[in-house]
Amino acid sequence: MTALLPGAAAWQDEYMQSSQASSTMIGREEELRALAESYGLAVQSKPQAVVVAGEAGLGKTRLLREFLHGTAASARVLSGQCVDLGPLAAPYAPIAAVLRALASEIGLAELLDLAGPGRDALALLLPEAGTAEPALPTANLVLEAVSTVLERAAESLPTVVVVEDLHWADESSLAVLGFILRAFDGGKFMLVMTYRSDDVHRGHPLRAFLAEVERGRYAKNIRLGRLGRDQVRQQVEAITGAPASYELVENVLSRSDGIPFFVEELVGVDGCATPTELPSSLRDLLLARYERMDEPVQYFLRVIAAGGTCVPHLLAESAFDRTLDDFEASARLAQQANLIGIDGDSYTFRHALLREAIHADLLPGERTRFHTRYAQALESGDPAHRDTAAVAYHWDAANVPDKTFKASVTAMGEAWRSFAYTTSARMGERALELWDSVDRPEQAAGMPRYRLMGRTAEAHNLAGDGERSLAVIRLAAGEPAATGHARARLLADQARYLGFNAKAGSEELLLQALELVPPDTDENLRARLLNWLAARYMLAGTLDEAIAVATEALNLAAAAGNDEERSVAANLRGVSRINAGDVAGGREDLESAEGLAEGNAQALLRFRVNYSDTLNLLGLYNESIEVAEAGIARARQLGVERTTGALLSSNAVEPLFALGDWSRAAALLERNLQLSPPSSFHAYLMRSKIWSTLWGGDIAGADTLFRRWQPLLRELARVEMQSRLHLAILSTELAWAQGELDHAWQEASFILSPAFRPLPGYDLPLLAVAARVLAALRRAGVQGPADDERRLRAVLARDSFWPTHPAWQALYDAELGGTQGTGDDPAGWNRAGLHAAALPAHLRHYIGLRTGQAQLAAGHRTEAAATLRAAVDGGNASGAHLVAELARDLAAQAGLALDGPRQRPNDDELTGRERQVLALVADGLSNREIGERLFISGKTASVHVSAIMRKLGASSRTEAASRALKRT
Repeated sequence: MTALLPGAAAWQDEYMQSSQASSTMIGREEELRALAESYGLAVQSKPQAVVVAGEAGLGKTRLLREFLHGTAASARVLSGQCVDLGPLAAPYAPIAAVLRALASEIGLAELLDLAGPGRDALALLLPEAGTAEPALPTANLVLEAVSTVLERAAESLPTVVVVEDLHWADESSLAVLGFILRAFDGGKFMLVMTYRSDDVHRGHPLRAFLAEVERGRYAKNIRLGRLGRDQVRQQVEAITGAPASYELVENVLSRSDGIPFFVEELVGVDGCATPTELPSSLRDLLLARYERMDEPVQYFLRVIAAGGTCVPHLLAESAFDRTLDDFEASARLAQQANLIGIDGDSYTFRHALLREAIHADLLPGERTRFHTRYAQALESGDPAHRDTAAVAYHWDAANVPDKTFKASVTAMGEAWRSFAYTTSARMGERALELWDSVDRPEQAAGMPRYRLMGRTAEAHNLAGDGERSLAVIRLAAGEPAATGHARARLLADQARYLGFNAKAGSEELLLQALELVPPDTDENLRARLLNWLAARYMLAGTLDEAIAVATEALNLAAAAGNDEERSVAANLRGVSRINAGDVAGGREDLESAEGLAEGNAQALLRFRVNYSDTLNLLGLYNESIEVAEAGIARARQLGVERTTGALLSSNAVEPLFALGDWSRAAALLERNLQLSPPSSFHAYLMRSKIWSTLWGGDIAGADTLFRRWQPLLRELARVEMQSRLHLAILSTELAWAQGELDHAWQEASFILSPAFRPLPGYDLPLLAVAARVLAALRRAGVQGPADDERRLRAVLARDSFWPTHPAWQALYDAELGGTQGTGDDPAGWNRAGLHAAALPAHLRHYIGLRTGQAQLAAGHRTEAAATLRAAVDGGNASGAHLVAELARDLAAQAGLALDGPRQRPNDDELTGRERQVLALVADGLSNREIGERLFISGKTASVHVSAIMRKLGASSRTEAASRALKRT
C-alpha cells in the first residue's frame, strides 16, 4: 500500500477509514422489489426493460448496486456508461463498453461467433474486433449485430445489461437500445437504464426514446422520489451509527430536500447540528469534502474531473504532470475518502454532480492545460482505436480552435461511417462555427465550406432533422464559392430535402440546377437531375411532363452508359405510362428497369418502391407485398430503413390491409412510425394508421389522429397528387363515418375539381367512396346537383383501362343502384359481391353489409339476417370492426337477431349442380370458365354463383368457397 503524502492531517487519516454512505439503503424497498420482479420474469425467458428515473442524487446508482448484488450469483452483468461530453460525445460509447465487458468474460473470438454474419459490423464499435471495413457496413447491421450478440449470450445464462445516465446518451446508442427493445422476443435478458429526470427538458432527444420504451411489451418505469422525514432520520442514523436529534433531522431535511446524496454529503462535512454550520449553497456542499483534502489530492481530482466521469488509468496518468508516486498516493487517498471509485481500469467520481462541481471550479489556465494534455494523450494513441470525438471535445474545452476544427471534421467523417448521423451533424456544425476562426480552413478541412455545409445537411437529413437539413443546405447553396455543377448538386439536394419534408418548391430548384448543367457538360449529373425532376412530376400527377423528362433522362443515360440512371428513368417512365393509360408499355419499362438495376442496390430499391406501389394499385396484393418486403430487408442492410425502408413499409402495409392481414400490417406500421422517418414518409404511414383506426371501429380515435396530423397530410397533398387523392378518400370516409354527409361530399368532390389530375389506382377508390356518400345523401333526402353522378361516371369511364376497373365499377353501380339511386337493389350488390375478390378485404365485408341493407329494403329478412351475420363475422375476423358494428346496428334497428343459432333453413341446401359450381369457384375459375367446363352459359353460371352465395350467406366468392370447405 502506498504511504500517505507528507503533511496529511491526522483527522484526514481517521476520516477516510469510514464512508459517508449508509450501509443500508433507505426508502427504496418498493423499487428494489420491482427490479427483482422484472429479473424473475427475465429468468423465465420473458425479456424485460426497466427505466429508473430520478433527479440527480436520488440514488439511482445505489439502487442498481443493491439490485445487482442480489443477482450476482445467478446472472451475467454487463454495464455501460454514457459520458458527459456534450454535443461532441462519441457515438456508441455505452454500447461498446457493454460489448467489451462481455468480451472480457467470454473472449473476443466467442463474442464474434455470437454475432454470426454481423461480426464485421462490430468492428465499427470495437476496432479490436477487426481492422477491415465490413463488406456491407450499415446502420442496421450494427443494430442487428449487437442485438444478436446479447440475445445469444442470454440464451443459457441470465444476462443483465445496465446503461446509466441516458440523459447523456448519443442518438446512435439510443437507436441500438431501441432496436433491442423491439427485437427481443425471448432469452433470459434484462435491460436496465437510468436517467436524470431533471436534465431531460422539453425537446430533449431522450424523450422520444422514453415514449418508445413506454410502448414496449415488457417495459417498466421506476421513478425515484425524495425521502421523507422518517427516511432522512433513518439515513442519518445509519451513517452516524447514533440516534439523530430532532434539530439535526430537520436541518438535514430542509437543506437536502430529501435527496439521499445531499444527506450523505451534509452529514459528512461534520456540521449539521444547526443551520449555521451547513454549507450555504449546493456548490459549497458538493465541494466541502473535496476542499478538506490536501492540495495534491485536490490537484489529482481536478485533473480527473477534466477527463470526464469515467477516466481510464493510462489516459489519466498521461494527463497528470506530477510524479507517478504523487498520482498513486493521491488516487488512493481520493478513493479512501469516497470521492472516487475504481471501475475496472478506470477512475469514476462517486457522483456525477461532484465531478461537475470540481470541473466548474477549475481556473481558466487549469482548464486549458488539463484538456490540452488529454487531447494530446488521445492523439498519441493507437490510430485504430482513437476516439476522435473525445479529441475534439478536449481541444474545444481547451479553447484551441484550429485543433478543435480539424478534429471535428475528422470525427464527423468517422461518425458518418459508423452511421451515427446525429453525431456527424453536430461535429459538422461545430466545424462550421469555427470556420472563420481557423487559419486556412479549407485546407484543414480538405473541402470548401459549401461542401462541408452540404455534408452536414445530409447528416441532419439522415438523422431525421428535416428543418435543420433544409436550413443548412440553403446556406450552402447561397455560398458565393458554390457555382456551376457544385451549386447544381446543392440545389438538387435542397429539392430532395423539400420532398422528404412535404414542402413545395422542388421542381423550381431542379429546373435551376438543370440550367447550371447544360447538355454536353456532365451527362451523368444531368441525367440524375432529370430523373429527380421526372419523379416530382410523376408525384404531382403531371404525367405527360413526367414521361417526357424521364424519356430524355433515359436517352441521356443510355448514351453515357449509365445503367443506374437508365434504370431509374425506365422505372419513372413505366409508372407514369401505366397511370396515363399505357399499361403494357409501362410494364415493359418496369421490366427493363429491374434488369438495369441488377447489381446496383440504390437503383433496385427505387425500382422496388415504385413497382410494389404499382402492383398494389393494380390489385396484385401478394406480389406487391413480396416486392416490398424484399426491398425492406435490403433497406435495413443499407442503413436506410427510416427513409427508403419507411417508404417500402408503407407500400407493404396497404396490400396487407387489402388482404385482411391487419395484425401483420399494424405491426409493420408501428415499427416504422417508431423510426421517426422524414415528414413525407411519416405522413404516408400516419395516413394508414388513421385509416386502419377508423375501419378498426375507433371513429373517435381516428378523428383525434386526423386532427393532429391533418396539417402535415394537407401539406404533402399540395405537392403530390396521389397524396391529395389519398387524403380525399380518408377525410371523406371519416366524415361519412361520423354522419357528416355534407362535409363528406365536399371532400369527395375534389375529384370533380379543376385541380384533380387522374391517377386511376387512386381515382377508382375515391369514386366508390363518392358514390357511397351521394347515395347516403339521397337516402337522407338531400339531392345534389343533377350532373354530379354524370360527371363522376365520366371519370369512371376514363379509367376503364385499369385492370381492377370492373370491380370498382360494380361497387359504384351498386352504391347508386335501385329506383331511387340509393343502393337498395340486392341484385346490384350481388353483382358487386362477384367482383369482391379484386377489392380490399374491408370492402368485401362492407359489400355484405350493404347487401343486407338492400335485402331488408326488399323485405327479404331471412336472407338479410344471414348476410349481416356474415358481415359481422367477416369484419371482426379481419379487423374491420367498423363493418361489424354497422351491421349489428342495422340488424338491431330492423329487429333482426344475429346472435342466435346459425343454421340455414333446409331449403337453403345446395343442389348437386350448385356443389359442382362451388367446387370450380374454389378453384378460382371465372363464370365464363365455369360455363365452359360444365357446358353451360356464363350467364347461367353467374346465376348459380349468386344462389350459392345467398344460401351460404357469403359476401364474396372466396368466402363462399371457404364456408363450403368448413361444412365438409
